[in-house]
Amino acid sequence: MTTAATAVWGRAEQQDFRARVRGCLLGGAIGDALGAGVAELSVDDIRAAHGPDGVADFVPAYGRRGAVTAATQLTLFTVDGLIRAQVRRDTGAWHPPTDVHRAHLRWAATQRDWGPDERRKDNGWLAREEWLYARRDPAPACLTGLGDESLGTLDKPKNPTARDSGALVRSAPFGLLVGWEPQLVCQLAVECAAQTHGHPTAYLSAGAFAVIVHGLARGETVDGSVQRALSLLTPRPGHQPVTDALKQALGAVRQGIPSPARIAALGNPENAEDALAVAVYCTLVSEDIRHGLRLAVNHDGPSHTTATLCGALLGALHGETALPPAWLAELEGRATVLELADDFAMEMTQGPALHGPSVSAQGWLHRYPRG
Repeated sequence: MTTAATAVWGRAEQQDFRARVRGCLLGGAIGDALGAGVAELSVDDIRAAHGPDGVADFVPAYGRRGAVTAATQLTLFTVDGLIRAQVRRDTGAWHPPTDVHRAHLRWAATQRDWGPDERRKDNGWLAREEWLYARRDPAPACLTGLGDESLGTLDKPKNPTARDSGALVRSAPFGLLVGWEPQLVCQLAVECAAQTHGHPTAYLSAGAFAVIVHGLARGETVDGSVQRALSLLTPRPGHQPVTDALKQALGAVRQGIPSPARIAALGNPENAEDALAVAVYCTLVSEDIRHGLRLAVNHDGPSHTTATLCGALLGALHGETALPPAWLAELEGRATVLELADDFAMEMTQGPALHGPSVSAQGWLHRYPRG
């Protein structure tokens, strides 16, 4: 099986896949929103503001509860780009990194423009969502990397010193390509990360994260998915900081009760590899999604980053029905996230019924233009 479009999907498999896609995208957004209001605070400051147990619910950010950051915005555009890649495949133009890059350029327009530009024929439906036209603390490397239309590559990456998590937090959707082989998922995530973040630890962290999500979306264990990521990263130049961070996360599980101090020992989550390690650790030791996300938020690092990653992992692992309903109810853009998740699941499981040599669903091609 090379792509989900060629797989034979039974009804139960389709339902399970859709639940994991929804869980991954909504879980990441919930984690993002949970950490957004305390992203710049130390754990001592969090406790001073929210009590000895720290953050247990959404706190206001950007003028409302449940607001998401650029991490969720970019993740949505990653999904849009992957759907477009599948749709454009019929034309013989098959280069997913280009389609994802074009999608991220559409996100970049949301950071400059007041609202959707109706003159643009390639926007599709997502870039017409007005709530996305808000600047929510994007990583500077994302803005500069997408500041022109040139495509960063592994041979000539954008921002070669950028090692923050700006590319990492948008990379969960690559892992939802469950019909792809893990090494191809890793390669695609790495190539797309290099479009804004050229440091090896940044783009290899993105590749590792995508491979872990991929394993969970296929119904595998967290530990097994991490082990696969380690095996795929090890042959790549510059892997050592990322593989060391993941091994440290696995080892920390056996060191006692989870705590902010134990998370702090995993490194500085301002760096992509350490943010990934924190998210993996919180996923491994979590009792449920609420517990895992609270661990991922209440520490000294960038809370929205680690909780976005952890939420995506836990959502892919457990599916949408395990998400806390009170958090879902207040999540900014929930309808958009859910609509995009279902479109992605439909494209991956039933794409040939929507477009192809003998089929052309015009409503679908209006939502995801080939141009």
